[in-house]
Formats: sequence, structure tokens, C-alpha cells
Amino acid sequence: MKRIKKVYIAGPLCEEKERKFLEKLDKEVRKMGFETFLPHRDCGLFKDLKDITSISKRDVDELYKCDILIGVMNGIVVGAGTSWEMGFFQALKKPVIGLKTDRKIDESIADISVVIAGAVKIVDSIDKLKVELGKLIQRSS
Repeated sequence: MKRIKKVYIAGPLCEEKERKFLEKLDKEVRKMGFETFLPHRDCGLFKDLKDITSISKRDVDELYKCDILIGVMNGIVVGAGTSWEMGFFQALKKPVIGLKTDRKIDESIADISVVIAGAVKIVDSIDKLKVELGKLIQRSS
């Protein structure tokens, strides 16, 4: 495994509180010494149909450049964009960690794709996420 340097942080972006959570997560991941890609910060938010091409191109380009993806799975179901990013990253054979902090994982399995639940390590706190990132760092050294 190559040395992990850059983390892609995927998650819901529609509401301000969702973006604030992603920004808090980004701050914690940066404290660990990683570079990060945060879509709404680095690409902007979708406002008009003309934004689709530039945002989607940049997002996909960053999926190739990043070494690990954190997919925030909060909400009733995993967002379509987050699911797509997680699946694409898995197809690239790169590690994905799911983060679900709003409900217990075992109580929300029915709302998480079986494919995601079976293929992705899912944690329920930022502290546990840090542990998993630490394990990946150790393996990549």
C-alpha cells in the first residue's frame, strides 16, 4: 500500500449543519497531518445546471488523487452522491471508511446498502475514525 497523504471527505451537503459537520471532520483529519479534499469547500456548491460539469469533473479528478475516502453516512439513507463516491473509490481499490454518528449502526443497517455495509468499515464516532485512519497509516508505512 502506498503512503496515505490525501483524504477525500464525502457526505451530505444540502443543509448548513451537514456542511459544518464535514468541516469539523475535515479539521480533525487535518490535525492528523493529512491533506484533505472537501467538495463544497474546494469545488463550491451546486447552484445552477451550468455548475454540473465543472463540479463533477473536479470531484472525479480528486477521487483519483486521494488515497482514502471517508463517507459520512448520517441521515435516514446514505446520500446518492456519497454512495456514488464510495462505490467509485472502492472500484479504484482504495480504502473507504464510513462514518455514521447519528444513529446506532446495527439499528440502521436496513437503511444502508447491503453492498456498502458488507464492503466498508463503518464507525460511529470521530474518535473511532481516527483509530481506523491510524491503522491505515501503519499499513502504508
